[in-house]
Amino acid sequence: MVDFSVPDDLKEICDGLLQFVDREVLTLEEANRDLLEHERNTFDETGRFVPEVQALRKQVRMKSAAAGFYTMFGAEELGGAGLGPLSAVYIHDRLNARYGPGHYLIQEVVIPSPFTNGLSPVLRHLRPELRDKLLPGIASGERTLCFGLSEPDAGSDVFAMRTRAVRDGDHWVLNGVKQWITNGPYADYAMVFAVTDPEQFAQRQGGVTGFLVDTASPGFDNSTVIRYMGHQGSEIGFLNLENVRVHESRVLGEVNGGFKIAIGGVNVGRLGLAAKCIGMSRWALEQAVEYAKIRKTFGKAIAEHQAIQFMLAECAMDIYAGKNMALNCAWKLEQGLPALKEISMVKAFCTEMGNRVMDRVIQVHGGMGLTNEMRFEEGYRFIRTLRIPDGTAEIQRRTIARQLLAGDIQL
Repeated sequence: MVDFSVPDDLKEICDGLLQFVDREVLTLEEANRDLLEHERNTFDETGRFVPEVQALRKQVRMKSAAAGFYTMFGAEELGGAGLGPLSAVYIHDRLNARYGPGHYLIQEVVIPSPFTNGLSPVLRHLRPELRDKLLPGIASGERTLCFGLSEPDAGSDVFAMRTRAVRDGDHWVLNGVKQWITNGPYADYAMVFAVTDPEQFAQRQGGVTGFLVDTASPGFDNSTVIRYMGHQGSEIGFLNLENVRVHESRVLGEVNGGFKIAIGGVNVGRLGLAAKCIGMSRWALEQAVEYAKIRKTFGKAIAEHQAIQFMLAECAMDIYAGKNMALNCAWKLEQGLPALKEISMVKAFCTEMGNRVMDRVIQVHGGMGLTNEMRFEEGYRFIRTLRIPDGTAEIQRRTIARQLLAGDIQL
């Protein structure tokens, strides 16, 4: 049986995290309100964070690292705290339930994505001498990473990858384009995956290798930002590689063994993403419940109207189902049990659940729900984006169906 009680030490860690955000991060946000509340000030004309915002984000990263939060999901062998999937679900849920959408100094800054930035599990595949050299800067938040797998024609279908790496003496020469790369425009190092054996790759038997590339390398361009969902800019962009030379010492793991490395941290990442949806949905429902008690129509609070009650109830049902799915899946992972279809179910359900909840909450608030003041429209846009990265809802359903048809029918 799954024990849903939360250990006291995990509660204390999360309490400390929320206190850190209240004390350090919200104070910075308040002091820089004009810079952060108006996107025309937050981003420059190219869609990049202006230098002042980049400096604030770095300041928060380094403070979070010094406090032990930035690296808490990193593997112990890399110097992290080694917190597992259950901890990730609990902490991301509480963090997002507390602060809701927005907050350019909280999302992906205080706690980075577990495989994109910070102490990414991909770093375990670095050669020891290089790892010893680079880890201090990465763990401190001084230096950042990005994860370069997706391409313009290779999102869900990674076997459409066109980026190539060709050996030239003790170097590899990389050419290609990566797209949808989180932190791509700002990273110091890029974990880039390229085809190194076209024959193996064509047979879908491997043939892909990972490289740790310095983004200051000649021929490497990460200047293009992708604006998305109504924002003036973003932290997502392109990586363009034109004859970029990478020394063989920067190969990640074994040559032609890059696929296994690339998916090594995806499971916990998908659970963390699902937990964000759970927490943000809880935040939204709490606002809707309070609003329903005070907003009056036809002489009584809208909470007394059955239509409103049903929407609130549907939200609660969705959140409860998603939260228990995520906790059960995280427990299976921590027990070392197979959970491939469960991860896909959690990712698909929770991201879609978040969309349903945010939509109903906007409806409960009526015209107020559409205003920037309530932050629901921003939450709606944010949660809508999460149905696509880390495997679309359709790809998750394909994975679930394939597992079922292969005999994995335990639920």
